[in-house]
Amino acid sequence: MAAKTNAGWFFEDYAIGQVIRHGVPRTLSGGERAMYHALYPARHAIYSSDEFARDCGLHEAPLDDLIGFHTVFGKTVPDISLNAVANLGYAEGRFLKPVHLGDTLTSRSEVIGLKQNSSGKTGVVWVRTTGENQLGEDVLSYVRWVMVRKRDVSAEAPETVVPELASVVAAGDLVVPEGLDFSGYNFEQSGETHRLGDYAVGERIDHVDGITIEEAEHMLAARLWQNTAKVHFDATAREDGKRLIYGGHVISMARALSFNGLANAQMIVGLNGGAHANPCFSGDTVRAWSEVLEVAETEAPGMGAIRLRLVAQRAEAEMFSLKDDGGKYLPDVLLDLDYWALMPL
Repeated sequence: MAAKTNAGWFFEDYAIGQVIRHGVPRTLSGGERAMYHALYPARHAIYSSDEFARDCGLHEAPLDDLIGFHTVFGKTVPDISLNAVANLGYAEGRFLKPVHLGDTLTSRSEVIGLKQNSSGKTGVVWVRTTGENQLGEDVLSYVRWVMVRKRDVSAEAPETVVPELASVVAAGDLVVPEGLDFSGYNFEQSGETHRLGDYAVGERIDHVDGITIEEAEHMLAARLWQNTAKVHFDATAREDGKRLIYGGHVISMARALSFNGLANAQMIVGLNGGAHANPCFSGDTVRAWSEVLEVAETEAPGMGAIRLRLVAQRAEAEMFSLKDDGGKYLPDVLLDLDYWALMPL
């Protein structure tokens, strides 16, 4: 009897240049917004208020950028990371168009790199994933690389191809949503008075609050984005018997915590790099801090861009700790994310 279930792709199934069109399209509604704001303490004004968004030149509040990211990411899991050991990093991410209520998103990925690990049991796969709406418009694009198991350890290793990736999305390549205008920005309604000129490169911001991760919440989040990776649900999928917290859950938690000190870092427009430095598990209490890496001008009225390093760490760690003297992430660092956001001047 022929098997009809999808066991996922293994390392030897990939080839450079493959384009994978992922099922299943997903139409987004106010339900996803409500659930996102229930799972995370998300309060950025442009996503929370239609009236605030209209005052900034948009016709309504867009969905949080990370809702689009998680939805597009989730579509890729059955083909890219169902048999992954770990999601290793991100680069060259650009948010190209806001996602609104009623938009239907699909995903496609191109394989741009392959490298078998020395153990011969796993390999690293690099893909460039693009999310598209129902009008055929690209809404976001990013590169990620994943360590994937081999089905057959004796299978011949493919030719090694490691893509050259930009360390930073150039400020000039950032896409400002059409019509967005911060010249009449309402600082009272946004929750903070800090504008771009109030931040200095090198400044570090303690976001103060902490959130303890719960098993049920992270599995609910992964299901919401239709992320089917075994390590998030099946306690037998890891040797330690623990369910791994979806890295996107940590990203959204840290981004939401960053409201305290960065309430006016509104729309995410670039994802320069990211590393899930250490695994996160249920019971971990997550705190976050940010470092200002760069500021830039945009051509949009009243608006600049701020480049931030967002770090999530366990509460036990000393605040602002990151790496040891050898350049290795400290064991309580969970996330190191480098991104661009739009901010009023």
